[in-house]
Amino acid sequence: MDHKQLAALMKDFIDRTMDLYEHMDTHRVCPAAGSQIGERIKKQGIPRTGRPLAQVCRQMEEEILPAASLGQHPRSFACIPGPISLLSWMGEMMTGAWNPHGGSAANIPGPGAVEQELIRWMCGLAGYPESAGGLFVSGGSMANLTALTAARDACLPFEKRDKGVAYVSDQTHSSVSRAFHILGFQQEQIRRIPSDSSFAMDVKELERAVRRDLFLGLAPFAVVATAGTTNTGSIDPLAEIARLCKGSGLWMHVDGAFGASILLSGWGRGMLKGIEQSDSLSWDAHKWLRQTYGCSAVLVRQQSRLVRSFSSHPEYLEDLAGAPEETNFWDLGPELTRPCRGLKLWFTLQVLGQEQMAQDMEHSCRMAQAAAQELEKDPHWEIISGPSLGILNFRYVLPGLSPDELDRLNQQMAAQVTAGGFAQILTTRLKGVQAIRLCTLHPDTSPEDIRTTIRLLKESPALQKAQSRRPHPARNKSCAPVMSLQARPISAASMGRSSSPIHGL
Repeated sequence: MDHKQLAALMKDFIDRTMDLYEHMDTHRVCPAAGSQIGERIKKQGIPRTGRPLAQVCRQMEEEILPAASLGQHPRSFACIPGPISLLSWMGEMMTGAWNPHGGSAANIPGPGAVEQELIRWMCGLAGYPESAGGLFVSGGSMANLTALTAARDACLPFEKRDKGVAYVSDQTHSSVSRAFHILGFQQEQIRRIPSDSSFAMDVKELERAVRRDLFLGLAPFAVVATAGTTNTGSIDPLAEIARLCKGSGLWMHVDGAFGASILLSGWGRGMLKGIEQSDSLSWDAHKWLRQTYGCSAVLVRQQSRLVRSFSSHPEYLEDLAGAPEETNFWDLGPELTRPCRGLKLWFTLQVLGQEQMAQDMEHSCRMAQAAAQELEKDPHWEIISGPSLGILNFRYVLPGLSPDELDRLNQQMAAQVTAGGFAQILTTRLKGVQAIRLCTLHPDTSPEDIRTTIRLLKESPALQKAQSRRPHPARNKSCAPVMSLQARPISAASMGRSSSPIHGL
């Protein structure tokens, strides 16, 4: 390989990438439809002999990578987008160049010290004791699986596993059910507790469910609370759930993949009061901490719980075991070979600092509030869940349409805006209706981005067509004032938590 040619191509790629990020707002969020990239790649196949380096680089940049949505775009409002910092990308490139094996402390005294310090810092923010620990994993799904493995092993003897019962809400992330399935539990062993009007877990219903299962001779062992649900950004009543778990001897896991990042701010710690009493926590840095995929952490109150579940000492690793008081990362989770995922987060935090991260999150929340204020100007917009942690759910209500027609209309409106390329926005289902969901996590999202996205929704062909077919109000008795399903935006106070300086947070 010609190292000089490789170096030149890498420098050119970095220059073009920097230009892409500098002018990100001029690019489509999603690739245009109709691309035949899959067929072309299949037809191309894997060559028996290599191709010229410059040709492969050009194909990657011009054909393959552009055929992907830009989740880091300021107008990527779907799912929980990844508004990455280029600092994370730089940290990842530097880490990848050295390619440290992150399993054994003996192999990575420098990188290992960085990851251990990050874990201590995150545990401290969560309010965990000195006995706490954890490790970096690929994402929230793996973090939840790792924590729930520890929960099962700590609270449910093997002979009782067929009677084990765990509790989630109807808003809990799907990765939790998947984790329980992998751990050998059947769907009937998972209780889905209904959420309240703010889409947070109903603790009274949870308490009734636990009592009922105990009466039936079952073995309740874990409750999964959520700090920032994917659908609405709601926060379960963590302190109340913690009291119930402590009184009933249940493991409390908090899925904070999205919302735990607000622990960096004073207002966020107030909203997550009770998280310090949990037994474990999942926390994705590749969401609100602006890291490239995948960078997540699983934290536990007692690190020894992870060691109990995952530690093994095969003979071929004896020389790397270290001193008895040392813990290797490969003893804390399912991975033996693992990259040092935390280095890019450390790199980013060293440059930006905690305060800048917290300010970026405040901006995200303000953009969701700005969207709610814009929607309130038109009575046809119905807010399903008010702004919470940068997430807002709403729909357009056109009198005279049936519930099914309204659902299809709002799905089509969102799909047409996404297809246009200006923004990516999807729908979800809440309280029996299809809602357009806006997630405004990017620190570069502007009020104009919000206003234009809402305007494009109102100008969508689907809505224009529906309006043209609308009966004259004088002949349609169904025309009535549109009422919000939620009288006021969800705030920290209305959710029973400490208030935040950001209205509607």
